[in-house]
Amino acid sequence: MKILAFDTCLDKTYITLNDGERIIKSEIIFSDGENYHSAYLISTIVKVLKQAGLEPKDLDIIATDIGPGSFTGIRACVTVARVLAQQLNIKTVGVSSLEILSKILGDNDMVVLDARKNKAYVYDGEVKGAIELEEVDELVRGKRIITDNSLKERLSQYADMAISYQGGNYPLGDILSKLALTKEPTEWAKLKPLYIQPPPVFGKG
Repeated sequence: MKILAFDTCLDKTYITLNDGERIIKSEIIFSDGENYHSAYLISTIVKVLKQAGLEPKDLDIIATDIGPGSFTGIRACVTVARVLAQQLNIKTVGVSSLEILSKILGDNDMVVLDARKNKAYVYDGEVKGAIELEEVDELVRGKRIITDNSLKERLSQYADMAISYQGGNYPLGDILSKLALTKEPTEWAKLKPLYIQPPPVFGKG
């Protein structure tokens, strides 16, 4: 089974090919001075398949991060996944970025990401939603948490340990592709973005 997994929801683009037992190929794309990293998603998918000696028709499942995260990145992920799966007549798997991040240290840690407007997205085995920061301060007490740069300093005051995923080179694409193996694939039309809060009117990520 060949799984193409990609993630443009967070601070980089991650693209991974997995054959169900091992990672065949992984790529990480950073934003540059001209384009946001998700702009390179399709061209990098083409490159990764070519380097692996595969064609789109060889794929069995498309897996993607469905959010939360950058609204631009979420739209890019879900749209490309739906189009590819429809054209190839294969199924899709959607995984929350919160669940992906919970695995970066090999465990199942609490995840707390900045949701702006004095709120945070919280995952503790399941998606808890966007919660007021004052409440989050209490939720993280005594726990090791995965967070982002913007909340690390604040939450370090309350949690036993606060680790920013942006402060290390974690293989998020590889984690996504492995999590996809644990999920039930669905038809492309059922793949939906995870918008915990409404997207902005003018769509800035």
